[in-house]
Amino acid sequence: MKRIVVKVGSNVLTCEDGKLDITRLSSIVDQVVWVLRHDYQVILVSSGSVTSGKGEMKALHKLDSIQQRQLYSAMGQVKLMALYYDLFREYGIHIGQVLTMKESFATRREYLNQRSCMQVMLENNVVPIVNENDTVSLTELMFTDNDELSGLIAAMMGAETLVILSNIDGVYTGSPKDPSSKLIEKVQPGQDLSEFIQTEKSGFGRGGMITKSNISRKVADEGIRVIIANGKRDNILRDLIENRDNTPHTEFVPNPHPTSDLKKWLAHSDSFAKGKVVVSDIVVKALLEEKRVVSILMVGVESIEGEFEEGEIVNIFDQEGRRFAVGRSSYDSNTARVLIGKKEVKPMVHYDYLYIE
Repeated sequence: MKRIVVKVGSNVLTCEDGKLDITRLSSIVDQVVWVLRHDYQVILVSSGSVTSGKGEMKALHKLDSIQQRQLYSAMGQVKLMALYYDLFREYGIHIGQVLTMKESFATRREYLNQRSCMQVMLENNVVPIVNENDTVSLTELMFTDNDELSGLIAAMMGAETLVILSNIDGVYTGSPKDPSSKLIEKVQPGQDLSEFIQTEKSGFGRGGMITKSNISRKVADEGIRVIIANGKRDNILRDLIENRDNTPHTEFVPNPHPTSDLKKWLAHSDSFAKGKVVVSDIVVKALLEEKRVVSILMVGVESIEGEFEEGEIVNIFDQEGRRFAVGRSSYDSNTARVLIGKKEVKPMVHYDYLYIE
């Protein structure tokens, strides 16, 4: 069965008055059911918990932005999942809730545990509905928004396609509000979109088109097709499957040479990598210019900054201060400092656990 991840943004599920759009939510469920019945497995990454909570009550006293997210997401997640439960139950389909945080992807063990959880759900015809756990995520440790989370999920679960549903048709050559702007239908690997991307954020979500494009490019580079489309269009999911050529959207063409599952994990680890490992020019030349398959040996390490534990992801820098890779450290930071320049010890970062950006 083909496996797809569908991300539904806050703007798709929110009415103009800021309340949860239950009609649109019901439509999304109807479409997901149609997709399921056409030999697909679906993982749904859904925003909307904060919007749901705001519709339930007003806070008794003034709250800061973090307190608001914690209160409204705690209340709203219950309401949102109850709605999904009732809507899917009408079709006899089971769902399961997966609440996660950025830290849950930081170690290989937790990463694999999450993958195992969702894999067993899919094997038993249970639709995973994923959201960030806003009740315990602090601002500096949060995902940029659910676009980033959906990219991680798509890579982790080996999805064929990631569909990001927003409130516009895709990436335009200018502002979507400008009649002269044109929809970019396909983005090839390596194609530069920086001159086109608008900086404004959407009304109810945390991210904007810059985030969507950056995540889409990274996921497509890993061999997964990414589609950005308008979730407010009726039957958008069905149209993308049955009549994609005539349905407005932006498609990021997947790299024909996909990376391994391990490299996919590393590719998304930059936001929670720790410390700074500075390597010699010889190491940089071997990896970047000569494209050699080599590990980062301790003899090639110039300096180490920051603190990290054995097995954690670290940032790899050249001597000019440019980060060019991330990788899983074979040592904790204190041990690594003692071994700088040493020969005949295990590598600082083995090539199998190294991702070149």
